[in-house]
Amino acid sequence: MTTPMIRTRGLTRHFTVKKQKVEAVRGLDLDVEAGELVALLGPNGAGKSTTLRMLTTLLPPTSGTAEVAGADVRTQPREVRRRIGYVGQGNGAAHSQRGRDELITQGRAYGLSRAAARARADELIESLDLAAVADRVVSGLSGGQRRRLDIAMGLIHAPGLLFLDEPSTGLDPQNRANLAEHIRRLRAEHGTTVVLTTHYLDEADQLAERVIVIDHGRLIADDTPQRLKADHAGDRITLTFDTEREAALVAAGPPGVVAGAQVERTGAQVLIRADGGARLVPKLLRSLEESGTSVAAVEVARPTLDDVFLNLTGRSLREQHDAAPAKEDQQ
Repeated sequence: MTTPMIRTRGLTRHFTVKKQKVEAVRGLDLDVEAGELVALLGPNGAGKSTTLRMLTTLLPPTSGTAEVAGADVRTQPREVRRRIGYVGQGNGAAHSQRGRDELITQGRAYGLSRAAARARADELIESLDLAAVADRVVSGLSGGQRRRLDIAMGLIHAPGLLFLDEPSTGLDPQNRANLAEHIRRLRAEHGTTVVLTTHYLDEADQLAERVIVIDHGRLIADDTPQRLKADHAGDRITLTFDTEREAALVAAGPPGVVAGAQVERTGAQVLIRADGGARLVPKLLRSLEESGTSVAAVEVARPTLDDVFLNLTGRSLREQHDAAPAKEDQQ
């Protein structure tokens, strides 16, 4: 059996706030295999960032164990740091330095010879499309170029495990798409294990083969995006009526809807969440027509990870981020 790239057992972190104990992470058991691309999600204050800080040795656990890249975070923190790459939310490069120089300096800090650091920097500059800007001062780079430079700095020592904390925050859609492609290439070409946090659930859905959701310090879901959507969120059927009265009557008891479906009304619209929504619509429309109720419009949408997240936590991750983008995990 191979050793997991990340293995935690009973991982716990407590804080004391105003003389009260706050359990940020409670007894987390987690395994991540080599080569996996995992998205770690959680609402504000759920324990997600605290978990990431413990795994990267930035914060010691209160109790429990964690082995990362084959080293213990408590007793071998330097080995953990040597074997992982970490790209935080802020820009890691000094603004007054040139990008290429920053990469070489980072490589030297990890023990590479000057020649090896320069060669590795050249390789990353080419693979991350930084050749045209590598010799510019960092402060003159665009947001997308800086994020790619941050990733290059995290990869300079060729780690087997890369942590990406909100890597696409602040990027425009084109740069987000470019960054996603770079992350895919890392895994495909180098077998890099990637653990990322993001508040863009569409990004997690497209990139990750596995999604882990943490809430109130505990792991509450761990599966592929496809299975999570199948198990925790049904299709969404949106019916639009000419009047609110018609919508209210239908919302009170939609004909032809299976038991257990969730029904909500907003004005003249009725939202029905149910498994197999596409197959349910013809029967629903026939039943409404037979009852003399006409539907102005109907729309069927497949579930998203945002639906899953809302169902699991009662909160929308994107709304939480928009409301308090800088206050995640304040414990």
